[in-house]
Amino acid sequence: MGVVVVQLGVGNVASMMFALERAGARPLLTADPHAIAEADRLVLPGVGAAAFAMDRIEALKLTAVLKSFPRPFLGVCLGQQLLYTSSEEGDADCLGFIPGRVERMSAAPDRPVPHMGWNRLRVERDDPLLDGVDDGAYAYFVHSFACPVGEATLATSEYGGRFTAVVRRDNVWGCQFHPERSAQAGAKILANFLSVEC
Repeated sequence: MGVVVVQLGVGNVASMMFALERAGARPLLTADPHAIAEADRLVLPGVGAAAFAMDRIEALKLTAVLKSFPRPFLGVCLGQQLLYTSSEEGDADCLGFIPGRVERMSAAPDRPVPHMGWNRLRVERDDPLLDGVDDGAYAYFVHSFACPVGEATLATSEYGGRFTAVVRRDNVWGCQFHPERSAQAGAKILANFLSVEC
């Protein structure tokens, strides 16, 4: 199966590669625009800042390739945030698949930011990506910015307020958490992504 993981050089993607292999894929890590355009499925991971990641996408000449990708496409963590119109983080213009602006999470004495740890998912809408994932399942999050809840939201979580944990528009999905580190629920989501049709 031709699964490509986009190599932006932001964050360690080894755990994602191993998780996809466990799910039955043979992922290719690359920033080559031709390989990305020809992929059967595409994963956009990311750890770091939105503005820097978008600058990398531009520098690697991947913007048009990503925006026109017609097959199943999954953004993970920062990769989900990049699917939105813009981000408060560095005042970045993002890929624009999903309307809305990603905003910084608010900290409190008992609620530090970044948000790091296990949180429950609340399934808001049925979708093939979430088949077999229980409402209330735990997922592992590491983030300081959060995506707004809207029409494209499939699942939410809460940390000082509701935010989008899983999103979809057409052939593009996103997970704010790290499915590759989210035990059974995450493994199921990745397996679903490898078989989903759009």
